[in-house]
Amino acid sequence: MPRLASTILAAAAALGASTLHADDASSAPDAKKPSFLDTFRDAENDEFDLSKFLLEKKGGFLLVPIIITEPAVGTGGGAAAVFFREPAQSDASKERGEKLPPNIYGVAAFKTSNGSNGGGLAGSFHFDDDRWRYLGGVIKMSMNLDFYTTGTLGEPHKIGYNLDGIASLQEGAYRIASETYLSVRWVYLDIDSRFDHANDNAFFTPKQRAERSSGAGVGIERDTRDNTLSPLEGTLLKANATLYAPAIGSDNRYETFRAHAFGYFPFAGRWTIATRVDARAARGDTPFYQLPSIDLRGIAYGRFQNENVGMLEAELRWRAASRWTLLAFAGAGRDWGLHTGFSDATTETTRGVGFRYTLARTLGLDVGVDWARGPDDNAYYLQIGTAWR
Repeated sequence: MPRLASTILAAAAALGASTLHADDASSAPDAKKPSFLDTFRDAENDEFDLSKFLLEKKGGFLLVPIIITEPAVGTGGGAAAVFFREPAQSDASKERGEKLPPNIYGVAAFKTSNGSNGGGLAGSFHFDDDRWRYLGGVIKMSMNLDFYTTGTLGEPHKIGYNLDGIASLQEGAYRIASETYLSVRWVYLDIDSRFDHANDNAFFTPKQRAERSSGAGVGIERDTRDNTLSPLEGTLLKANATLYAPAIGSDNRYETFRAHAFGYFPFAGRWTIATRVDARAARGDTPFYQLPSIDLRGIAYGRFQNENVGMLEAELRWRAASRWTLLAFAGAGRDWGLHTGFSDATTETTRGVGFRYTLARTLGLDVGVDWARGPDDNAYYLQIGTAWR
């Protein structure tokens, strides 16, 4: 499915000490009462910062504009309201100096120039000193997209189609070792697919157009990143497998797999090199819209779909100032499996540049814009946190 936000990430320091200091100061007879604008200033350097507003102010939330230039759906926009809240933390973990990620939840809606639209809600929550985690979301959407055939019935053909329905992800994780989590998940899709032209049905079997997919899966991850919103160092290693079967409510039986690794390596003070390796696969009677796609900035969603996709990407960052970062990136991806072997597949490449501003230092949240060029298109992306999901 399209790049719908799967990113509910976090890692924030507890604010108890700084909050107590502010309360003590305001109780002094000659203390100056903080103004509303002080809520948006960083106590360390007096720069614009949303950490206090998002974590300390009751009702504080981040209103995120959604600016869409995705070649697959055209231009468009929308908005998301995202809330950040500190989870309950035991005294013992506080004494150990542990930093718990914040609970994050929100709602969003969007619409694009080709008629695509959608809306949904999602959240990420942490329990028992982050021993347990929950990630969940549901979206109602109507997406107008293109599918590119592999040329088995003549020349490769671009087929316009619409996906209308709901998609849901529910996932729970348990910490089995330090920084290592075992997860279980349930993925549910109830989607009606319609083609722009009736004769395009000839390219698909009834099973490839299945409406209902219900899958149960397991996963494992090890995360040593210093921050999950906008990491500066550390690694994420993650793998999962999901089985869709009639016994659990799916029209078809098929499996999907993903394994990926992200690494962040600082050097020479202001520089960081980040790397990404990502592999995805599907087996069985997979609906055409569930086939994995090359997912790189600069390539339209669905432009290169197949039973297998593999991607490599690297990003070089330079901290130009205390809150400003400039970056350049390049990636390569290959799809194969449906009538095309790995050695016969073409490698698609992308490259681009961007910048980031640290919007909430305590949360470690950066925002910015990327420009990317791919084999067919170029596009701009508004980034909230890391670009890698």
